[in-house]
Amino acid sequence: MSDEKQREPDTLPLSLVAHTVFCPRRTWLEAAGEHSDRVQIQAGLSAHRRVDDPTESRPGTWRSMAVHSEKYGLTGRTDTVSSEGAEGVRVTEFKATPVRKEPRVTEATVVQLALQGLCLTEMGHPVSGYSVYFTDHHRAIDVELNDEDIATALRYVEETRRICSSATAPPPLEDDIRCTRCSHAGVCLPDERKLETVHRRILVADPDGQVLHLSTPGSRASLRKGRIVVRKDGESLGDVPVERVQGVTVHGNVDLSGALLRELLWRDITVVWCSSAGRVYGWSQPADGPNGAARVQQHVASSEGRLDIAREFIAGKIAGQATFLRRNLPEDSAGSAVVRLRALQREAEKCTSTSSLFGVEGEAAGTYFASFPSLLRGSGAEFFTAGWEGRHGRGATDPLNAALNYSYALLTAEVIKALVACGLDPHAGFLHSSGRNKPALALDLMEEFRAPVADSSVVTCVNRGMLTQKSFSSVTGVPRLTPVGRKSLIGAFEQRMATQITHPIFGYKASWRRVLEIQARLVLGCLDGTQERYKAVRTR
Repeated sequence: MSDEKQREPDTLPLSLVAHTVFCPRRTWLEAAGEHSDRVQIQAGLSAHRRVDDPTESRPGTWRSMAVHSEKYGLTGRTDTVSSEGAEGVRVTEFKATPVRKEPRVTEATVVQLALQGLCLTEMGHPVSGYSVYFTDHHRAIDVELNDEDIATALRYVEETRRICSSATAPPPLEDDIRCTRCSHAGVCLPDERKLETVHRRILVADPDGQVLHLSTPGSRASLRKGRIVVRKDGESLGDVPVERVQGVTVHGNVDLSGALLRELLWRDITVVWCSSAGRVYGWSQPADGPNGAARVQQHVASSEGRLDIAREFIAGKIAGQATFLRRNLPEDSAGSAVVRLRALQREAEKCTSTSSLFGVEGEAAGTYFASFPSLLRGSGAEFFTAGWEGRHGRGATDPLNAALNYSYALLTAEVIKALVACGLDPHAGFLHSSGRNKPALALDLMEEFRAPVADSSVVTCVNRGMLTQKSFSSVTGVPRLTPVGRKSLIGAFEQRMATQITHPIFGYKASWRRVLEIQARLVLGCLDGTQERYKAVRTR
């Protein structure tokens, strides 16, 4: 991985050529900086743990030896190179294969060995033999290479160069068995690109980690022995293994150590900073994020306009509002509002300008929020409905709007993390104006998630008594969530993000957090040429 990050533009890593043998699209994804952390990758890392450490080398045996070829423009590393005296050196690749499967030398491995041999020969180390050691079977298999194998490997080198220099991504494989065992299925989404129900399920786990929210004023988070430790005034508030963290959201006056920030950047874990009232201040981003070419296309599309994508964002938002009212209000109370929202959804799908789209969105918001107080029940509902005069953003003077604003800030932070993970720029949007110096694309994409995720979290907190009058302070005359109130709302929001739903487009189960990432990648697909159009999540 480090070779790929540091390679010069005119050199190819050997591993990238091996990806081409398996699937040209995976080559594109790797070259674009997309990396996966699925079980296949972890198995490979485990198999290579010793051979990837040059300090494990012994006289006559070199581990993780750097190789290169000026003639063919190649660079990479071998697993082990062993001296066989005057005959030359033997190259051995280590591979992980489940015990239940036969240890078989694949075409990709043959190509990799052939290119390693070319590099070593050019470096003055003639190769006398090749072998593959299967770590799970504890068995080595010798590999005989001929001139045809060398020629095939060089053809794959040229094909890899063509893929990397192409302006558009190769199409996904269709109904191919390779997709079911591909480490990049979660970022490739091969079956989802048709925007139809997925009949062949490729198992991609939801993110096996958690978002760490740091919200205790005056606390400090640091890195210690592989764990993120949070302390205040010399007292430990808690700790978590850094491997379990997939994102960090900082709320208010909380410090992060330089060592922790550096580690999070190295692991491509995004940190989002918010004020204590929920306003997003900024986020961290590593220098070598993926999909740089698609990001250029994003800025072009943002400047020229993509009304087709903008329409989907708003149509999805209105559909979510209608469904949320239908599910949570009595039929006689929700009927007329739901009917009007469905009609506005259809209007949004046909809008011919951004201005008309905003007009439809505004009418839908008025219809939706006129019914919103009726969603609140229980003894504490009156506190939230008494001062409600309609939806207000920044500067809200009633507790219900303050809670909604905070929940929307949490959602904004999640969308920013998903966009950054895809390599997209949260600022270059298609609906909201980038000229307002706000994360326009994040505000665009979050529209379809406002009602089912953010609004749902607030209503749940109020109706279950998790948010009460005691959850707010009004020292300045404006209600603001107390630390306890923020903790309650964050907890409800995280529970909602982890909730499994049936994806309304693809028909399989996924958490809201995974659905959000999928939608971000569908936006990416419209920019890199993978798919023709974007389709929003419309909850039923």
